[in-house]
Amino acid sequence: VDKDDKHYFIELNARIQVEHPVSEALTGIDLVQWQIRIAAGERIDFKQGDVKPSGHAIECRLIAEDSENDWVPSAGLVSKLSLPGGPGVRVDSHVYAGYQVPTQYDSLLAKIICHGRDRGAAIAATRTALAEVEVGGIATNLPYLKRVMEDPDFVAGRHTLDAMPGQAAPEPAGA
Repeated sequence: VDKDDKHYFIELNARIQVEHPVSEALTGIDLVQWQIRIAAGERIDFKQGDVKPSGHAIECRLIAEDSENDWVPSAGLVSKLSLPGGPGVRVDSHVYAGYQVPTQYDSLLAKIICHGRDRGAAIAATRTALAEVEVGGIATNLPYLKRVMEDPDFVAGRHTLDAMPGQAAPEPAGA
């Protein structure tokens, strides 16, 4: 959505999106459950007008890549793992202390989804959740995720895809 409230598609996939927990947090509708129910022949028992998004949700993807070292992949043994919880916090993960992150892998370790009554509350919940995360034995992008949640442009909704927090935006072509 741009500053003039015009909406644009970045991507369109005919499958459940990895960010579906954000949609679920906002609507209270379990999209995966409904996919299964529809595949089993059930009919949806609500209309589009019944879907009423509420609040604001943020999803952070915790990945096994070293955000402090050019995003180098980080395979190895997860020696310690503590993930957040509590009201408004959802974590989807397959990882546990003792898990071996292989050398050929999808780097996603966990999705941390936080929901609040508004953007400020969702950011506050995400900051708290990220502060609770501990991963030992491998490098992750946790420091980067924490910086994003503290970045003034992100917090104010002025962020762009031109640069990562703490980095200058690239010069426009021909400048």
